[in-house]
Amino acid sequence: FYVVKNINVLYVTGLLVGTLDTVLDSTSKVAPYRILHHTPDSQVYWSIACGVTKEEIVQHWDWLQQTIMRTLSVFDSSEDITSFVQGKIRGLIAEEGKTSLVLEEDPEKFREALLRFEKWFELPPKEKLVTYYSCSYWKGKVPCQGWLYLSTNFMCFYSYLLGAEVKLIISWDEIWRLEKTSNVILTESIHVLVHGEDHYFSMLMHLNETFVIMEQLADYSIKRLFDKEAFQREPALSDPLQITKRGLEAHAKSEQFRTFFRLPKEENLLEVHESFLWVPFSHFNTLGKICLSESYLCFASQDGSQCHVIIPMREVINVEKPDSGNRALTVCVRGKRALRFSEVRDYQRLANSIRSRCGISASPQHSASSQCCRACTITLWCVLFVCVWQLKEKMKEQSWNIHFSEYGRGTSMFFTRKTRDLIVRGVPEALRGELWMLFSGAVNDMATHPGYYSDLVEQSLGTSTLATDEIERDLHRSLPEHPAFQSDTGISALRRVLTAYAYRNPKIGYCQAMNILTSVLLLYAKEEEAFWLLVAVCERMLPDYFNRRIIGALVDQAVFEDLIREHLPQLVENMTDLSFFSSVSLSWFLTLFISVLPIESAVNVVDCFFYDGIKAILQLGLAVLDYNMGALISCHDDAEAVTILNKFV
Repeated sequence: FYVVKNINVLYVTGLLVGTLDTVLDSTSKVAPYRILHHTPDSQVYWSIACGVTKEEIVQHWDWLQQTIMRTLSVFDSSEDITSFVQGKIRGLIAEEGKTSLVLEEDPEKFREALLRFEKWFELPPKEKLVTYYSCSYWKGKVPCQGWLYLSTNFMCFYSYLLGAEVKLIISWDEIWRLEKTSNVILTESIHVLVHGEDHYFSMLMHLNETFVIMEQLADYSIKRLFDKEAFQREPALSDPLQITKRGLEAHAKSEQFRTFFRLPKEENLLEVHESFLWVPFSHFNTLGKICLSESYLCFASQDGSQCHVIIPMREVINVEKPDSGNRALTVCVRGKRALRFSEVRDYQRLANSIRSRCGISASPQHSASSQCCRACTITLWCVLFVCVWQLKEKMKEQSWNIHFSEYGRGTSMFFTRKTRDLIVRGVPEALRGELWMLFSGAVNDMATHPGYYSDLVEQSLGTSTLATDEIERDLHRSLPEHPAFQSDTGISALRRVLTAYAYRNPKIGYCQAMNILTSVLLLYAKEEEAFWLLVAVCERMLPDYFNRRIIGALVDQAVFEDLIREHLPQLVENMTDLSFFSSVSLSWFLTLFISVLPIESAVNVVDCFFYDGIKAILQLGLAVLDYNMGALISCHDDAEAVTILNKFV
């Protein structure tokens, strides 16, 4: 039907049939329509696709034109084209045999792969193979079809085609960059940068899954290198010999689940159900996924409405099935509220899971000590301070009260686009502490650990360590111009919170910038709330920021440099050394702009941070550079640029 001179080989939902060294003969499957590959200097025709009907073969042809044809223009010779096609065919043969994604449930295939892995790469006997995939490794413009092996400490590739052997061994801790990319030649691939050398892997039928596992293994390797204690606390990582593909996948899903919903690190994703949720304020059903853990029922929409809700099991009082016909269930929570889910495929299982957990996580009420029940520090001096923005504050409060009446208030509130819009406009001071606790997830930490802070305060009272010495030194440097910290009341509260946290987490203890952050938290939150907000920031929202190495901040600075290259190319052209911005932005990241902005503006940044995380700080940093781009470009040296940025912020 068609003779194609320059086309690739593909496999789309089992319709395209690839084969190697197949010449048109009587032994081939007979089909009235075929797509063939042929080059002018060859007498061989390659069967690329076949179809029973004209419509079927036209469908294949259209897909080839739209997806593949543009790639082949980069090849200079017919040999390269043929080699490329052969590589594709070999890969598709492997995929046809369903060997590209090897499941751990198939011990025979995994054992064979393990023997090949040990034979080809001769790594230490204790090296644990996690999984392997069929893929192409690109050397120049021509791919080598082979196998990618992922182990606990190495990523390896092996190929043997037409007498040419390609062997690659890369240690995870040597990788400089790991990312998914696409270009003219490769529609989608994984890019690995090692010591300035680029490596590209493509033809992965499960590219996203492969990338997640590679990312985890690389991340774990660095954690083992820098932080053995934290690594050993991870159940999935404590014994490298027990790391499995299934365990990595489950750990990645749970980590993503906890990060998105801001849940405690003890929570693991147990069940996922696709369903519709009735959104009362919009009067429609939104499609999304129900995510269930030991202590939380969460929902996130998938249809672009940006709606999600978090329900602690301690708030659930009943689960009802109003109508079994549409596979629906209603979750009743405290405050006379109910969430109505419909079209849940396994609604009976979900209902039973919720019922079995809703009574477990309920926490008894705890009467905190007088130390921990103190009002937020700002209320102690606010009576003496006449707020010039009183009218504006009342307008903000009114907007938020309307929002609460429509979307709910407290832990079961709906998070929507309107929530973010209100945060950008400004959070009223009277609600700031409450909303910080809610957005950060600290409200759940405090509710599930009654009396914990009081006990820490008592246990840490009178202790003398290097951390407490550093805390005493920095107490009077924390917002010294603010009235709240010009008396012993504010200083004592700050001392208790910082000392209690140092006692809780001796690995971090106390780090500079923690005093500045905590002092701002105390302005708008009660003492115990400020403690749990500090826990949320240090251990969940900004991990590895507040330690001796500040690895987390350094990583985000590298991300910041990449964002500058991507979004501010004009600045990059005129200032080739971007490390300057890293040194300037370090205080931005560590103190969330508190140390460089007036307190009235800084708290608005903290509002956005607690809702959007570090993304808000990165966006603000880019905005600062973009606004001052003209002045920065005209600078003669770094000192002048520092002066410009300091004057601006």
